[in-house]
Amino acid sequence: MARRSALSIRIVEGRNLPAKDITGSSDPYCIVKIDDEAIIRTATVWKTLSPFWGEEYELCLQPTFHSVSIYVMDEDALSRDDIIGKVCITRDTLAEHPKGFSGWVNLSEVDPDEEVQGEIHLRVEVLGSQRLLCCTVLEARDLARRDRNGASDPFVRLRYNGKAQESTVVKKSCYPRWNESFEFELAEPAGEKLCVEVWDWDLVGRNDFLGKVVFSVQGLEAAGQEEGWFRLRPDKSKPKEDEFRGSLGALQLEVRLRDETVLPPPCYQPLVQLLCQEVKSGCQGGQVHLVTLLDETTTAERRQEVAINLVKLFLGQGLVKEFLDLLFELELAKPCEPNTLFRSNSLASKSMESFLKVTGMPYLHTVLGRTITRVFEEKKYVELDPGKVEVKDVGCSGLHRVQTEGEVIEQGRQQLQSYLGELLDAIAQSAPACPPVIRAVFRQLFRRVEERFPQHQHARFVAVTSFLCLRFFSPAVMTPKLFHLRETHADARTSRTLLLLAKAVQMVGNMEPAAGRAKEAWLAPLLPALQQGIARLKGFITRLVGMEEEKEEEGNGQLLPPPSAVVKEGPLFMHKTRGKGPLLAAAAAKKLHFCLTGETLSFSKSPGAQHSGTIPLADILAAEKVEEKSFGSSHVMQVVYVGAGGQQETAYLQCKCVNELHQWLSALRKACGSNPRVLRDYHPGVFRGDKWSCCHQRERTGLGCDRTRHGVTLQDWSDPLDPAAEAQRLFQHLWGLQGALREKYWELLELEDAPNGPRGEGAPLPAGLSRLFEVLGELEGCHRLAQPPSPPTPALLQLQT
Repeated sequence: MARRSALSIRIVEGRNLPAKDITGSSDPYCIVKIDDEAIIRTATVWKTLSPFWGEEYELCLQPTFHSVSIYVMDEDALSRDDIIGKVCITRDTLAEHPKGFSGWVNLSEVDPDEEVQGEIHLRVEVLGSQRLLCCTVLEARDLARRDRNGASDPFVRLRYNGKAQESTVVKKSCYPRWNESFEFELAEPAGEKLCVEVWDWDLVGRNDFLGKVVFSVQGLEAAGQEEGWFRLRPDKSKPKEDEFRGSLGALQLEVRLRDETVLPPPCYQPLVQLLCQEVKSGCQGGQVHLVTLLDETTTAERRQEVAINLVKLFLGQGLVKEFLDLLFELELAKPCEPNTLFRSNSLASKSMESFLKVTGMPYLHTVLGRTITRVFEEKKYVELDPGKVEVKDVGCSGLHRVQTEGEVIEQGRQQLQSYLGELLDAIAQSAPACPPVIRAVFRQLFRRVEERFPQHQHARFVAVTSFLCLRFFSPAVMTPKLFHLRETHADARTSRTLLLLAKAVQMVGNMEPAAGRAKEAWLAPLLPALQQGIARLKGFITRLVGMEEEKEEEGNGQLLPPPSAVVKEGPLFMHKTRGKGPLLAAAAAKKLHFCLTGETLSFSKSPGAQHSGTIPLADILAAEKVEEKSFGSSHVMQVVYVGAGGQQETAYLQCKCVNELHQWLSALRKACGSNPRVLRDYHPGVFRGDKWSCCHQRERTGLGCDRTRHGVTLQDWSDPLDPAAEAQRLFQHLWGLQGALREKYWELLELEDAPNGPRGEGAPLPAGLSRLFEVLGELEGCHRLAQPPSPPTPALLQLQT
């Protein structure tokens, strides 16, 4: 059984941001932090005060996290990036919105005294016989970095009853160990509060505040002695100024938190078997199918999520083709027009869209990659709309001639036609590269539509292109960053070119370019190219659905890659940690090509070269971040593993950015998630000379000074299938739909021509629906039994204020 929190974040756009550059504009991007740890960085949108990002992320977090903070930054090439403002959403706030939080949020000013992080380990006791309050400061972890060297020089100041005492200063450490005790005379009555503050000592200037913990001493006499880790809090005693409220702009966000308890896989077998049986039984005349009820009762906001869960569940069961074919059959049974097939956001459309993303992203990159790269690199001016044409000067410095509007449009048409032709060439030649399971699903769809509309031969082609072009290729062309085709957003000129190219792909996919020309007459010059594209696309679809598969491949709807399949690969810098002096990243690092599969993590001098080293996944004990001061970079990770001699070894690998860092960390943590030997603690620094750089501990094999974060991962379309997690999410959805499913069944039954038996409300439920309610009830019982009793709260924690 696993308890985890799934956080969905969509950073939509910003508005009214302040100008940070001398040009009167800004280059904004966002940093997402979970409990003050940077996890995500959006792409920079250049030269704008109203940026659009549209980036979505799914994170798996430890249930004990406290808050999500989103910082809006202004990128500067020659100096440190400026902080524009931030939005902070606590876990409690997200828990109050189970359906998610969505809307505009004003940015607030970043106050250094509120930018605290970390925890402190304390032991507090009241010596009643001596009327003394004794507080032992043991250690702290993950303190904020306040100095330029990427660390702090922390000390502790304790205040009680008008008196103050201070600990020693621990130099250059965010994981200090003090083990010092302090005593105060107990006040009468014991109404005073004990305040434990952590500060960063500075030789020049004032000390920096790192956080504090405040306790009520009243009641400690009954509790006796208490010990524990306590989260440092900001100083809320200072009055807040409202002058910046609203003046820093706002962010439009969509954030949703799901707390999940995933039971052992056998608990979900009855639910999975029931859903599989419903798919295998197919449509039965005169009966309301369970999938129809699910489609009718799922709201539009939840349909995409439910579709993803169903697709992944049936992929794991090898029934994804049968599931999608059932959806096609049910959708085609409704009244519909041949030219508008699958244009609505039904469960069938959303499931097919999710299926293409889960199974077809490598194929998408193969088809679109070259053309998208060319558009970004050439940055050609392409415009066909006379109302948006920019007339430019051309010629040499001594002879200027102004281009006419017609010349600009003709050049744009030629360039756009070149891009479209290259893209259609790639599509036409891609049938063999298309994954077999996608070909099989399109073949089923092609045949279903042909049976439904025998008089409209073009309808079967439109059905395929409605998914392949309109819901897969065209959105990826329009926003390549969101489909991982590019690492950055396009500038204004490139965005316009991509928009026109995506529109052209849509018109080819519609199979009727004249309809698009009627809406936008300025597309007329492109009509001949579109007509040729339609003919080529029809030929491609004919080949795609006509390719016969191997028998064993045809029947396999699973997405289970072999263990040797590559999960992630790319260049990383490997650091060495020799000598006592400070490490120089550039001199000590060596660039190597790393490759992670389902069995090993290996590296070589270049892609395709012979492996220089290999680490079995079963020997990897942890994959964690390294603190910045160790190598002068905040993008270094460590892979702790068991070496050939049985000794614990560590490899330090540097990534190019925070996103790549967490992509590698996530991939390694998922791949090693079932390893029973994973560590519970680690050292975020390096052992240099005779001590650890993080906590200054001198024992190399001693316990780590920070907790590992195995459960913190970024989710991706290419993640391994997790049937238990998908079944749990479907259970949560279906459990809340029981009443709606029953009412919808009675409603649909009244519309059916039922010759026998009662109709409408009160009619007996079909066997499938009745069995579903039984299974859901049994699963809910398993969840109640699995809930452990809440551990008693330590008295000291209850007294924290």
